[in-house]
Amino acid sequence: MSNYVEYNDKIAFHPGYYIKEMIDESGLTQEDFAKRLDTTPKNLSCLVRGEQSLSIDIAVKLSRMLGTTVDYWLNLQKGYDVLIAEFQSMKELEQEKRIFKYLEYAYFRDQFGLPDLPRKTDEQLKSVREFLRVATLRVFAKPDMAVSFREMAGKMSEANTVRANIMVQIAVNEALKTNAPKFNKRKFEKTVDYALTLTTRHQEFFPLIKNAFAESGVVFVILPNLPGSGINGATKKVGQNVLLMVNDRRLYSDTFWFTLFHEIGHIMNGDYGITFADADDSQEDAADRYAEDKLIPPELYQQFLQTEDFTEASIRKFAASIRRDPGIVLGRLQNDRKIPFTDTVLSKTLRHRYKIVTVRHC
Repeated sequence: MSNYVEYNDKIAFHPGYYIKEMIDESGLTQEDFAKRLDTTPKNLSCLVRGEQSLSIDIAVKLSRMLGTTVDYWLNLQKGYDVLIAEFQSMKELEQEKRIFKYLEYAYFRDQFGLPDLPRKTDEQLKSVREFLRVATLRVFAKPDMAVSFREMAGKMSEANTVRANIMVQIAVNEALKTNAPKFNKRKFEKTVDYALTLTTRHQEFFPLIKNAFAESGVVFVILPNLPGSGINGATKKVGQNVLLMVNDRRLYSDTFWFTLFHEIGHIMNGDYGITFADADDSQEDAADRYAEDKLIPPELYQQFLQTEDFTEASIRKFAASIRRDPGIVLGRLQNDRKIPFTDTVLSKTLRHRYKIVTVRHC
């Protein structure tokens, strides 16, 4: 290891560099110099090579041996440490800028009110970092940084990892602002049944569900999708509460309610993590079954299938009988290949589209 470090035309000298010069000028061997300094040859060798920091004890011994001040040697070590920290910070900033390239600053500006900073990359990065409340954006490149990654269809790129982690981070920060009692699973189960009664109340369901969930210790957050995140939702324990996040990738009534109840299924099953689009594993299958059976009672659905009458009127009648939005029934029929996804007529008449309005924070 060298007793000096160079980076971007700057150089930092370890105190061992200067000690080596003094040993050479003294005409002594390193072993003899160590004896005079009242330390071991091994200790002096590590110091000369820059492999350990200068201790106060050695600084005192050097000052006595050479007639210098203790502060002189300690300041050399301090100056070296400061430059090394600066070099490390510069390297980390370069890596952080690489991570930042995965993001569109407009997302944070438009959705969360961050300042408009055209062509000011460093200021944009700083603004996003502070908004997300992290020391560096590099932390988002770590899989499972915020919550476990469930199975994802295809290879998980670093860009996917960063974007997925950031979406969860935003949701967690929202959850931390919410004052809610400790999570109560039994109470939450009752609240979930209440949520089922709201599928047709398109203009008012969100605040009703959000407040009801909060009373059982579940913080419900809907976020605008960060392009390229590849996720539908996530669940995570946050302190004594549980975070339930979905994004607006699926804004039609059928896909939204299925995504919501899929995430509820994960909470009920006690497996927290991120749900990626098109994922396929046992945990996802279990959450799918939970959502299907909760949204449409299985026995009644099978009876409806036996009629083989999937006209608009029939779908509306069945949906009304189970007190569900007809778009949910249509979505299930399409997923079960009873009605083609290309049937745009039914989609236009039965599927309700939601619009998510983000509350700005800046």
